[in-house]
Amino acid sequence: MNPIDELNMKGELARKSSYYLARMSSDEKKSALMHAAKLIVENSELIINANKEDLIQARNNGITGPLIDRLILDNARINSMAEGLNQIALLEDPLGEVLSMKKRPNGMHIGQIRVPLGVIGIIYEARPNVTVDAFGLCLKTGNAVILRGGKEAINSNTAIVRIIQESLVSQGFPPEAVQLVGNTDRESALAMMKLNKYLDVLIPRGGAGLIRTVVENSRVPVIETGVGNCHAFVDESAKTGMAEEIVINAKTQRPGVCNAIETLLVHSSIADTFLPVICDKLREHKVEIRGDKYVREIIGYAVPASEEDWYAEYLDLIIAVKVVHSLSDAINHINKYGSQHSETIITENYTNSQRFLSEVDSAAVYVNASTRFTDGFEFGFGAEIGISTQKLHARGPMGLKELTTTKYIIYGNGQIR
Repeated sequence: MNPIDELNMKGELARKSSYYLARMSSDEKKSALMHAAKLIVENSELIINANKEDLIQARNNGITGPLIDRLILDNARINSMAEGLNQIALLEDPLGEVLSMKKRPNGMHIGQIRVPLGVIGIIYEARPNVTVDAFGLCLKTGNAVILRGGKEAINSNTAIVRIIQESLVSQGFPPEAVQLVGNTDRESALAMMKLNKYLDVLIPRGGAGLIRTVVENSRVPVIETGVGNCHAFVDESAKTGMAEEIVINAKTQRPGVCNAIETLLVHSSIADTFLPVICDKLREHKVEIRGDKYVREIIGYAVPASEEDWYAEYLDLIIAVKVVHSLSDAINHINKYGSQHSETIITENYTNSQRFLSEVDSAAVYVNASTRFTDGFEFGFGAEIGISTQKLHARGPMGLKELTTTKYIIYGNGQIR
């Protein structure tokens, strides 16, 4: 089946399913999510075997390092995905929330309530955990979802979706509430961007190239998830031990994810003492240091940082390091080069911390904590559909409320205009 026909068929089925989902009770959705979580764990071996096929193919295609890490599924990660579904199941259902209700002079009552978006499309790359997160958040909010994953994870995604669909059927839900696009060619992604007859919103999750392509080509409204050029700024008043732990965690714990830092900014008054320590520790973790001229005067093994490095999302064991002379310099650098994702300041100066929070223009801004916490699970959302770096409708980790819209309801008793 060609991509256009496949997408139109799935779109029509998803639209029908969305009407069914919108009327399901909170208890029914809770039960369905918990059953899916149970079935995913029970079928861990099947999922891992499918994932092994993807890993073999990925390595044959030259994929290595952090990109492989994104793709790997093991028992711990599968259990974590299932736990995410259980957390979503226990969260308060946002649907039906009355946001306002006012009586007009003519006696009518006009209110606003929270309702599903309808049908959500997601285009993503080699992150099979996204499949489970997207299903959970969309089902909880009464949305049908069409998933178009990358070819790197097609076997993993197929196995996961098949298990979820079996679970839905057993719970009396339409299996088309979640559908996976089988064709992973570029044409299927482009066809999905044109599916405005059925999709209410399209969410890209992946690298800068994917996001840019979707934003530039989609006829469907797009929620733009962000490239993660994240920063850590070590202020002159910082506790250096804390700063070292935060920087190492934010860069090396999982370098291939969007909330890992890519640039380290250090105040000039502590650069001579702090940089040798932190750079040696980063080097122990096999991180390549790319520094400005001040950094290279202190760190002999640092390689020159280019202008492009300040914009880069490496998703790898590479970090750009720059010496700044003031808080203003740090803020200006972040606002110029950053991707408006996540930034942190390590400081003991309250005034500086508050100014950093106020003036840095990003979706998540931290004081004395790692940027690795920018995550729906860590924020208590159960999971996330993505991290939005735009400012309309949603910003930051997108949980349940970000997958809803509103409509007005009006009660009258015969009023005419």
